[in-house]
Amino acid sequence: MFQFTPLLGAQSTSPASQSLLELDGGVKVLIDVGWDGDFDVAKLKDLESLWCRHVSSLSIILLTHATPAHIAAFAHCCKHLPSFTQIPIYATSPVISLGRTLLQDIYSSTPLASTIIPQSSLKDSSFNYSSSSIESSPQILLQPPTAEEIASYFALIHPLKYSQPHQPLPSPFSPPLNDLTITAYNAGHTLGGTIWSIRHGMESIVYAVDWNQARENVLAGAAWLGGSAGGGAEVIAELHKPTAMICSARGAEKNAVAGGRKKRDDMLLDMIRTTVAKGGTVLIPTDTSARVLELAYILEQTWRKEYSNTASDSALKMAKLYLASRNVGATMRYARSMLEWMDEGVARELENEHSNSSNRQHKRNISKQMPNQDPTGQSSGRSSTPFEFKYLKLLEHRKRIEKMMSTKGPRVILASDSSLEWGFSKEILQRVASDPANLIILTEDYGNESRDNELKNGLKSTLLKWYHERRDGVAVEIGQDGQNIEQVYAGGRNLHFKDAQSVSLEGNELLIYQQYLASQRQSQNFSRLSNGTVLESSADAVDDTSSTSSSSSEESDSERQGKALNTSAKTARFNRNKTEVGKEVLGVNVLLRQPGMYDYDVRGKKGREQMFPFINKRRRGDDFGDLIRPEDYLRAEERDEVDGQDMRDNGPRKQEGFGQKRKWQDLGLHGDSGRHADGPNKSRQPAIPPSNEALTNGTGASFVNGQGGVEEEDSLGESEDEPEEFAAGPSKITFKNRSIEANLRIAYVDFAGLHDQRSLSNLIPLIQPKKLILVSGNASETRFLADDSRQKLKIGAVDDSGKNVDFVFEPSNGQTIDASVDTNAWTVKLSDALVRRLHWQNVKGRSVVTLMGHLAATTLDEAVADPSSRKKLKLLTDKKEESKFDDVAAASEKAPKLAPTLNVLPTSLVAATRSLAQPLHVGDLRLADLRKNLQSTGHTAEFRGEGTLLIDGLVAVRKSGTGKVEVEGGGLNQSELRTRSLEGSFYAVKRRIYDDLAVIAGG
Repeated sequence: MFQFTPLLGAQSTSPASQSLLELDGGVKVLIDVGWDGDFDVAKLKDLESLWCRHVSSLSIILLTHATPAHIAAFAHCCKHLPSFTQIPIYATSPVISLGRTLLQDIYSSTPLASTIIPQSSLKDSSFNYSSSSIESSPQILLQPPTAEEIASYFALIHPLKYSQPHQPLPSPFSPPLNDLTITAYNAGHTLGGTIWSIRHGMESIVYAVDWNQARENVLAGAAWLGGSAGGGAEVIAELHKPTAMICSARGAEKNAVAGGRKKRDDMLLDMIRTTVAKGGTVLIPTDTSARVLELAYILEQTWRKEYSNTASDSALKMAKLYLASRNVGATMRYARSMLEWMDEGVARELENEHSNSSNRQHKRNISKQMPNQDPTGQSSGRSSTPFEFKYLKLLEHRKRIEKMMSTKGPRVILASDSSLEWGFSKEILQRVASDPANLIILTEDYGNESRDNELKNGLKSTLLKWYHERRDGVAVEIGQDGQNIEQVYAGGRNLHFKDAQSVSLEGNELLIYQQYLASQRQSQNFSRLSNGTVLESSADAVDDTSSTSSSSSEESDSERQGKALNTSAKTARFNRNKTEVGKEVLGVNVLLRQPGMYDYDVRGKKGREQMFPFINKRRRGDDFGDLIRPEDYLRAEERDEVDGQDMRDNGPRKQEGFGQKRKWQDLGLHGDSGRHADGPNKSRQPAIPPSNEALTNGTGASFVNGQGGVEEEDSLGESEDEPEEFAAGPSKITFKNRSIEANLRIAYVDFAGLHDQRSLSNLIPLIQPKKLILVSGNASETRFLADDSRQKLKIGAVDDSGKNVDFVFEPSNGQTIDASVDTNAWTVKLSDALVRRLHWQNVKGRSVVTLMGHLAATTLDEAVADPSSRKKLKLLTDKKEESKFDDVAAASEKAPKLAPTLNVLPTSLVAATRSLAQPLHVGDLRLADLRKNLQSTGHTAEFRGEGTLLIDGLVAVRKSGTGKVEVEGGGLNQSELRTRSLEGSFYAVKRRIYDDLAVIAGG
């Protein structure tokens, strides 16, 4: 059984992706927890309702990409959904590391990510909500996770490598997984992006959402044909012919740019050249963890090439290059440690750098004579590995961006985020929108329906709408290759900005929030006592400013729940009754489960109720023994950071216990050298680490640029601490609207790194899925790809009534479809005489046999009819039960059960069927493997056309779509073509083919 339910992204222009897979035996797999750039909590309604319904059976969670569309809601679910962190989560190492920096960037950039509490929840839980005199309903925010909490959430994810099958561990409340196997393959869209192969029983499912077959500068292509090292014409066996394939439809109507990757890169650079030549600013909104690597790599390599050519007077030499994002230093540090996940061309570049060490040493000697200058007169920086930037300057603080924008001159700015809803790209757009010399280059497009969807009020959709309309004319520039480059005028229209700000709660709003927390704690405590497990709540992170009680009133609170739980006598009475019930249910375990409980009456108790409870903590291990924590064996200089957390000064601060009061300075993210606020309404003051620590932690952009970083710090701003922008403690969100006249130019270059129409049309027929499920695309793209797939696959299927069954599914959000594999199985009994004649053979770990027999209906020998069994039953039962048994046995003898039985062929039929018993060849011959084997034995083998292998220029091997192998050609006895085994090419090819297949004799 296999049922699929898309939660987000199906037939929608929203890029967010969430999917639920239900397999046989109650196994449920959640893939991705994506979110939109507007962070609307209503879009997580399906996920939260699903959680309430399936909390007792969700087995594992899989993450595919480190982008907001696939992982933005991960921290929200970990903090606000009970026991979400108890479910095993799997992803590749780059997704874990880059996803951590992405979410830390999001939560430090916009208060919207904290999510607004629904008004219905406030009304149900608050006693003063209906009687409040607030004119407009308060938009109260949930407490956001801290950077340490986000790092701890990602530390729970199990890292995987590509092409390594893994049998995951089930969650504590999941049914058995029954040999569920998951395998990650390269998706090509992002670093560490994954195509999941899920095998369970007879189901073979391929989950491929947002992949890219084209090879790029940093990323290799998807692993359908073997990745960058493959390049064959056949889909790898592990992804070939799945019973069901879930594929994204985004880009199904989009044609790739003629000229491929080089043409795309040249278009981007030509647009930049024409703009900086006029002294303008180029803004390129991009994500902060995925596609930014490709853009940053291209621009850095281009600037290096331009400066290496001393005779060139390129306009790019006059422009400064910047990358603005709050956590980009850590992102690039992680990228430098993940070269094995990138395209092999990046590794070759690193090898070339090492091979030219003598030249670099010569340049360093010259730079010593001219400090901070390279031979071209520009600032020098170390550049030994990719993503150690020499010309690209990293900006992580608003002060540095303001200082950069206050200077004049051409510049190119990569800024987060591509949605223009949060991040520095939105702020920079406000500064550059009014100048007609400036240019914004959009790198992603929602599609043709972006003008009439739920994203119509966003900045990005507005700019895309203007770009497609071209109402105010087009500026045509000439590129270096002579081709026209189009840039659309904004025409002085107004861009509407909606800025979100957090404000501390006061008065009645604070009381409403306290009562909401009290309601949440009650439900959490009730679940804890009912299930016997401690469930963490977001209410535990409430700041002590939400309560006006002093420390003395805290100590006298027997329930240790804080003043928020004492808002009414009804609340306290409910807690007392609930605690008394919990004592009876838990028994002696109340000493462990109930806080503050130290005595238990064992008089009159029996069994384990008389002993103090003991919990034997199981030691985690694998096939090789106990798991070893590498951080326990780190040297002192290596203890700076583990899993993205600052481990200095005895590691990160631990979360305080439930209901315990915390000091004001313990909240937030700051170091020991940070300055604490003097009052409850003052903002937090996080400290920037010293220069020798900033490079290690990735917190200071000015120190990741090599030797030139110090000068960049002095030129762009002070290194003093930047105050926290969001209100500390309980807060609400307010919006400030303003309009700016836009006169800049708009351009579009496709850097989304997603599949296009050609890739989908060519690869899906090669994959040959039995059932195809289309998600992650708008309605037009989904319909187009569905019609195209029906024509090219041409899979015929009928149901029991003889009607044609559609094998391509187009579900919408929340719609459950049944895509189970179509199988028919019959049980046949083999006679003892036939079993003794079987000759088993091993084929790839499985036992295979051919048999031929005569099918007939025979009686089944019931076990109860056995005299020995009857005798044993007589000794154990009384006469009455014996008489009943005799009656049952007599009835069964009167009506014997018939079963189909396969017996040895009669002598009269053996001669007639002998000619039909032909040998069988079992296995799958791959031409790529055959080519390697023949080349290793001295033959020349090369592909000629699709599906044809030419050996020694004489023998051709063809493989049809049905798996039939044809061998044609000569080379039987030529001495010059004989190998060491003295056989000709034809016989050598034939023998090699038979060696790769298992020949099972018939008869």
